[in-house]
Amino acid sequence: MILIFSNKDDSHPNNVIRYLNEWKVPLFRLNGESLLTDYRFSWHIDETGADFLIRNVKNGLVLKGDEITAVWDRRPVPPSELPIMHPNEEVNRHILEEGHEFLSFLRYYIRDIYSIGSIVEDRPAASKMLQLAIAQSLGMRIPETYFSNTKEAISQLAKKHPWLSLKSLYSGNVTINETEELVFFSQKAAREDMLRQPEEAFTQTVSFVQNYVEKAYELRITVINQDIIACKIDSQIQDDDRGKIDWRQGYDYNLKHEIVELPENIRQFCLAFLQRMRLNFGCFDFIVTPEGEYVFLECNPNGQWLWIEMETGYDISKIMAKNLAKYENVNL
Repeated sequence: MILIFSNKDDSHPNNVIRYLNEWKVPLFRLNGESLLTDYRFSWHIDETGADFLIRNVKNGLVLKGDEITAVWDRRPVPPSELPIMHPNEEVNRHILEEGHEFLSFLRYYIRDIYSIGSIVEDRPAASKMLQLAIAQSLGMRIPETYFSNTKEAISQLAKKHPWLSLKSLYSGNVTINETEELVFFSQKAAREDMLRQPEEAFTQTVSFVQNYVEKAYELRITVINQDIIACKIDSQIQDDDRGKIDWRQGYDYNLKHEIVELPENIRQFCLAFLQRMRLNFGCFDFIVTPEGEYVFLECNPNGQWLWIEMETGYDISKIMAKNLAKYENVNL
């Protein structure tokens, strides 16, 4: 049986589940926010060993721990729904936190089962410092990078490169009020503009700065186990604020996507990188320079890929389903 940890708002599992159902592969989807309302569960251990059972009260499906052949840890969220709300919000908070800990403990407990996405490995693998160091050790070109809260450090980079790329380290947006949200896209900054900033502009936060690498185009490479799907993002025909600097700004401006073949050395790099990270899945971002050189930017260990399927028609859902079902006794 395939166990899918997810949430109600995530559409990524839908087509994957459709394929698994067509192939008669048993599966169980657990939406984290509804752990305490839609599921009944127990975990136990005694002299004979440990096991657990989860039942979905909405559809009657039952999951037994010893039946799981693969796990898709696809962005579950903490429990947020309660069968009965207590008048004291602190009591509600405590109850939900207990549910969250159970869900986390359970995901840690099944860590040795084949998994796409991992509560154990995803978080450390998200470290951009670790990613850049591993990519470099594998022979891949990377941008020169600083993480710092001092002007002195950032100035060292600025003095070497005429253009810099400013990025968010983790948080992609800030909600200002009910109607306004500030999104942090990558920015291209001139050396002179960085050098004239006061010291306090740097000490207030952590700056993530790289030298700006000129692009012919960009690549989003989705790797599922041994399957590699490379999508060319033709960002350089866009205006600066419509995807040329950060392709994510081009969603609403007809950004062009195309499935392409990768050179063998880039394919082998992606596989070696994930092996070093102990992952079976990753979404890589690359720049391809006007000279044809590949530059590694980052790898999201639990990244989004459905938009590529929607833009190109390439059936990534089927590839995901096959990888999840490979330990089931079915003919695909």
